[in-house]
Amino acid sequence: MSSTSPGESRGREGAPFRVGLLGRGTVGGAFYDLLGERAEAIAAATGRRPEISGVLRRDEGDFDEILAGSDLIVEVMGGIDPTDDYVLRALEAGRHVVTANKQLLSQHGERLYAAAAAADVQLGFEAAVAGVVPAIRVIRESLAAAHIERVHGIVNGTTNFILTAMARTGAGYDEALAEAQRLGFAEADPTEDVTGKDAAAKMAILARLAFGAAVSLDDVPYEGIEHVTADDIAYARELGLSLKLIGSAERIDGGIAVRVYPAFLYGGHPLASVSGSFNAVTVESPAITEITLSGPGAGGSQTASAVLGDVVSAITPPAGQLPPAIDLPVVPDVASAFYLHVEVADQPGVLAQVAEILGLQGVSIKSVVQRGIGDDARLVMVMHPVLESRFRAAVDMIERLDYVRARPRAIHVIDEVFE
Repeated sequence: MSSTSPGESRGREGAPFRVGLLGRGTVGGAFYDLLGERAEAIAAATGRRPEISGVLRRDEGDFDEILAGSDLIVEVMGGIDPTDDYVLRALEAGRHVVTANKQLLSQHGERLYAAAAAADVQLGFEAAVAGVVPAIRVIRESLAAAHIERVHGIVNGTTNFILTAMARTGAGYDEALAEAQRLGFAEADPTEDVTGKDAAAKMAILARLAFGAAVSLDDVPYEGIEHVTADDIAYARELGLSLKLIGSAERIDGGIAVRVYPAFLYGGHPLASVSGSFNAVTVESPAITEITLSGPGAGGSQTASAVLGDVVSAITPPAGQLPPAIDLPVVPDVASAFYLHVEVADQPGVLAQVAEILGLQGVSIKSVVQRGIGDDARLVMVMHPVLESRFRAAVDMIERLDYVRARPRAIHVIDEVFE
């Protein structure tokens, strides 16, 4: 380890830029290798050569020693404890920090942003959202002067791979998940991905950047894809729709709404063609209309590349800071179009009664498909946009009908087409 103190090395042309690495799993290992490969090129561009000054993992390293001998800490351990303590201590000690930890930022971000600002150091987190897609940098820097109205996208590669496999092969959810695990696109325990929690944490971070409001994971309602069936995707194909897990953050009526949910898209939507493990983020603003960024959303080398980009930014100050959060109310009830799948006994007047219940709640049917006979009949409908509370109330009423054989399945539909 270099004997130069952090205070002496910081900002000195030609001095090594010392990086303490917390975690050396898939991402940490890929970052360690990538830093070694790119160190000379970075030194040529910035005047300082980055080097690993210490590694902390289960059987190696001491955090206090690594902190004392570093200019910057890279945190790729994941989780909240002890990473929250490590990151906060590093910032308070005047060290730059780069992290890929979306759960940490979505739950404790405000405290960490404030600590970085107080110490005048950089907190980089490009790798926390959408893998190699530079969504954080574009919103934070390129669009800093734009009044962003909405950010939405596909920010979880695991679920996008699963839904793509179901659409391409006709496989059920369990079969597609098993294939994703076999190929390394899904963890052995995929709960955070498939329930939408991972995407919700990322959307909380994007909402903070886009709107300046303090948004935490607790402010983001989320639904996952565990209950999606092969039938849902097959019927939707007949209606010209494809299914994606969508994260959305938008301004509504003087407040903001941030949500994650499965949604059907028509073919003209810019996110409809994003397939496999790719991620994509669409940003809308009156100043720019709409831009979509797309690329690989998962993988050790891709995430390591985003981490290294933040390290290079820290080597070449000034470091940008997030301004203090502003107060914007969270809008709890948002209008959306919906897909509805109802399993019914095939009796006269069934469709008419279902339509009547929907009409009583102000829900208008856009299209309908009827399939099956006897006790295996199905109604598959797409609704025009309506407040979600009214649609859910209608679904509850439909479920109580005598001839409805199972809880109706409802999925959001995004009916926008961008020209």
